[in-house]
Amino acid sequence: MKRYPLRHSRYLTAFCLLVVAFSLTVWGGDLEAKVTLESTSLEEIIVLGGEDSRIRAVMDVQERHTDDLMAEPGVVGTATGLTDAGNPAILVFAESFHAAQAAIIPARIEGVPVVVRITGKIRPLGNGLPIGTQRADPTSRFRRPVPIGVSTGHPNITAGTIGCRVTDGSGVYALSNNHIYADENRASIGDNVLQPGPVDGGIDPDDAIGTLSDFEPIVFSTFANNVIDAAIALSSPTLLKNSTPFGGYGTPKSEPIAASVGLRVMKYGRTTSKTRGWVDAINAVVNVQYGSGVARFVDQIVIRPGFFSSGGDSGSLIVVLRGVNARRPVGLLFAGSLEVTIANPIDAVLERFGVTIDGD
Repeated sequence: MKRYPLRHSRYLTAFCLLVVAFSLTVWGGDLEAKVTLESTSLEEIIVLGGEDSRIRAVMDVQERHTDDLMAEPGVVGTATGLTDAGNPAILVFAESFHAAQAAIIPARIEGVPVVVRITGKIRPLGNGLPIGTQRADPTSRFRRPVPIGVSTGHPNITAGTIGCRVTDGSGVYALSNNHIYADENRASIGDNVLQPGPVDGGIDPDDAIGTLSDFEPIVFSTFANNVIDAAIALSSPTLLKNSTPFGGYGTPKSEPIAASVGLRVMKYGRTTSKTRGWVDAINAVVNVQYGSGVARFVDQIVIRPGFFSSGGDSGSLIVVLRGVNARRPVGLLFAGSLEVTIANPIDAVLERFGVTIDGD
């Protein structure tokens, strides 16, 4: 048989390039989706809540398979979200592209599409580092009473954010995270909390705005079912306001609202001030890498884009961006990565402490 090695090699090369291109499209689909999502207009995002039957069905499948998915090395979480086409899907969060390739992650589970997202490791966002010689407003020492959304912390940490003012009907409290006010379970009830946080120049006891009143202990285990990373500090109206500084979103509403996939949200925090984003996923199960160890959290809210928050924004209150529900609280920011922000459902936080948001 007559051979045509050169011609055949050209065809083979073209075929290989086609296969490689297809492979990159499949594996790179998440990266392309990230770019598409982060450049999408907030008005174009589909909103689907947990009451939607399609979302509820996917949540059920996700919950049945989360343990197996998170047993794969490099997988740090799962959630219920949407595909690029707007169809409900299981999201799988991976530390890296390499980890996603190495993990056994099916394209569909019980008929539900699976989307892999590269998030990096998820960490608490309480590491508020100095912002340089020209400090942004949220890191400054504020005249008393101080606004919400600004630098705060236990004397033994760096800095986080005052989420909001809450009340039990008699006293008022500053709400933030356990790792901001209770130093990852290490603090004692009655310890001072400062404004600003120590890394921003806060001095104990001169800059105290309250004392640690209660916190939900964090269980450091990958088999735990933590729901909130939260703490409250007893304060007073003479030390703490219930609104953000000028340029923020103002005073939050008192009545919370459940997160929905696609819901437009905003926050005001110590490091990145006022930012806008959207709920990318709900019912998330994530492993969070604290200084004290890894803690698994369930029933969490995932928010994008990546620049929605940064280190030092932990404790920020997340509220609805606009519309009839504008400024209604959705979540308490506590962790994230370069790609996502993770928040506790605010209703779980308020129920734990028996308080309501002291707002409009």
